Amino acid sequence: MPTQHTLQFLKNLEENNNREWFQAHRQDYEIAKASFEKLCEEILDGLCKVQDDLANTKVKDCIFRINRDIRFAKDKSPYKKFFSAAFGPGGRSSGRIDFFLQIQPGNQSTLGGGMWEPTAAHLASFRQEIDYNPEHLKSIIEDEQFKAYYPNIWGEKVKNMPKGYSADHPDIELLKYKQLFFYHKYTDKEVLAEDFGQEVIKGCLILKPYLNYQNELFYDNI
Repeated sequence: MPTQHTLQFLKNLEENNNREWFQAHRQDYEIAKASFEKLCEEILDGLCKVQDDLANTKVKDCIFRINRDIRFAKDKSPYKKFFSAAFGPGGRSSGRIDFFLQIQPGNQSTLGGGMWEPTAAHLASFRQEIDYNPEHLKSIIEDEQFKAYYPNIWGEKVKNMPKGYSADHPDIELLKYKQLFFYHKYTDKEVLAEDFGQEVIKGCLILKPYLNYQNELFYDNI
């Protein structure tokens, strides 16, 4: 499970984001990484009990590398300042909309998921579904428990009306979204708590109906 060492290593890495420092502190990295892997193992075990398609998924396939892809980035820092993982069938590269966990010091740890970079076809399907049956999505994201854990919708909107929809559409604000995702932020104190893994599983189960909605819309009806 994440420890104070985990958070301190990430804090130190942010302040010393270069290969020389990283190599000199590789043992610290391995200890911090192992604690994150243990957390991910607990989360994956919990999710496997409610999601059959995760049964053959391995923890190592869920965790992202700490190295950044800097080929086209202005920021040439070689390492991320957080540990992260995505829990989907087969791991982080499932091709579906999965649970995404990020551990970052400074009260910046998050759990989330949703429509992030949809294809034009997926965005069209989403808007068509909102047009035909908005109550399905609303019943999920306006649920009392869901709103308590994920109170805000995040994502960009189009500035003008989406093509094919009128300004007086009753759900025009939902139709404007180009992205629609949710996340819950955890404090460092929560991350270091003994029951943090169970708290993340709880957050996943609350988010799961929304991810199911998106995956059924985009992938299961093909």
